[in-house]
Amino acid sequence: MAVTIKDVAQRAGVSHPTVSRALRGDSSVTLETTTRIQQIARELGYIPSAAARSLKTNRTRVVGVLVHRVSDPFYSRVIDGIQDTLHPNAYSIFLASTNNDRTRQAEIIRAMTERRVDGLILCSMFITPEYFREIQARGASVILLHNRAAKITPFTLYHNDRYGARQMTRHLLELGHTRIAFLGNTRAGRESAERLKGFKQELDAAGMTPNPRYIVHAAFGQPPAAAEPIQALLALAEPPTALVCFNDSLAIGALQVLHNAGKRVPQDWSVTGFDNITIAEFMNPPLTTFDQPKYSLGAQAANLLLRLMESPGTDDSTWNIPSLRGEILVRGSTAPPPH
Repeated sequence: MAVTIKDVAQRAGVSHPTVSRALRGDSSVTLETTTRIQQIARELGYIPSAAARSLKTNRTRVVGVLVHRVSDPFYSRVIDGIQDTLHPNAYSIFLASTNNDRTRQAEIIRAMTERRVDGLILCSMFITPEYFREIQARGASVILLHNRAAKITPFTLYHNDRYGARQMTRHLLELGHTRIAFLGNTRAGRESAERLKGFKQELDAAGMTPNPRYIVHAAFGQPPAAAEPIQALLALAEPPTALVCFNDSLAIGALQVLHNAGKRVPQDWSVTGFDNITIAEFMNPPLTTFDQPKYSLGAQAANLLLRLMESPGTDDSTWNIPSLRGEILVRGSTAPPPH
């Protein structure tokens, strides 16, 4: 049978409330008594009940974190940043993935709020103003990560995807490429759209008109999805010599398709990724990519949520919420075009 706070009080010869105050470090209990009670609690193996504590404080010290896919190497670093920030503040996380299923997303959020999480960090989720208000009505503070949703809530943190795509495109232009393709991700919504806009803007700035036949989209963001759109580009009478991919995973898939087609990277094609997942550096050739500050995105989202949970109900849009920027990492997968 589990040791209760009453067992500690009986052994210490004090009242139940005195034990509660001593274990909280309340200054109304003398240091000598607090030390003795804490020692007895350890000897008995007393473990405070989180459920009982939450009833008294109306806080569970748990934050729900929702991502598309837990196995995604991008989100693994984001989660590290969230967890490393929340843990010193005595918060645990309740982690779940949606697999891009909106019905599943709604069910998970409902389950999290029913378990009275104090806050939610929703990463790249589909959110409407009505749905956001519904979530808020359940009592949890909410931070949106990777959702350009300032019209829904000011508490939205995201990476500047358009800037990143412009940097990748500029790098290829500076190498001398003029036939540059873009491989997007149909399921990525805003993120893919923003990166495509950045791609087009950089071409426009260089006085070039984007070739619509060079703009293709994968059905999802993992390597196998690159096969069909890359094969379509290879089949063109005048195929591109360079490729800007939505993310590293699609770029890795593109490398395989090009290799199987007898194309050399970077001699025949230059290929770029986005995100700088761990494996990108170890590809053959190593992948030129855009290094998103993944850990910082998670840490800043957690810090923002901590502030918001201390001021529940605030709608202060004057908070300084930055749009984060990463940096280009030039590796072996890009070179001047073939002559």
